[in-house]
Amino acid sequence: MPTLYHSPHSRSSRVIAQLMQLGKLDAVEVVVVEVVRNDGTGRHDAQNPHPEGKVPFLVTDAGTSVRESAAIMMYLDELFDYPLSPRPGQPERGSFLSWMAYYGGVVEPAMVAHFTGLEHPALVGTFRTLTEVGAELERALQGQDFLLGDSLSIADILLASAFQWAPNLTPDIPVVQAWVQRVADALDGDRLAAFEAEAVTGLQALKRA
Repeated sequence: MPTLYHSPHSRSSRVIAQLMQLGKLDAVEVVVVEVVRNDGTGRHDAQNPHPEGKVPFLVTDAGTSVRESAAIMMYLDELFDYPLSPRPGQPERGSFLSWMAYYGGVVEPAMVAHFTGLEHPALVGTFRTLTEVGAELERALQGQDFLLGDSLSIADILLASAFQWAPNLTPDIPVVQAWVQRVADALDGDRLAAFEAEAVTGLQALKRA
């Protein structure tokens, strides 16, 4: 059974949401760990094998490691026979892979630069800004509900999670805002919230022990 190292209310929460959507949460062992948060709270948990103490981090049945959200989400979708992504060789596969790479290569750098106030021509020239991100999402969503068409994919779960985490950074574009809400509505938010609350309680209990 693969092992997922997860910390509540973090980037790994989208992997939990994916597993819930797949109905495969019980097919992966979830180890809840602490991480160092942006506000300085938390700690580097000795249980977490990620070399930088981050989450998500996946260890496969074979004992190999998979890091980075996009890679983990694609690995799990492939493991469970592609329920939330186009199979290799299908026409939409190239667009899907592009979106998965676009998240880490453009969306997160643009968001981090925006909320930290970093401004430099090299950053804009390399990653662009949230203005370009919003325009690209708006272009892709014209005439369709999700990034790849009429069906939810892990590309939607991954990219929309950024704006669910930081709603104030959601582009002021109606079609993009509607898509973020549509993705949230497609997922089991109540179940995820209950799972996260239980994970927080478990971490608090370990601190008191």
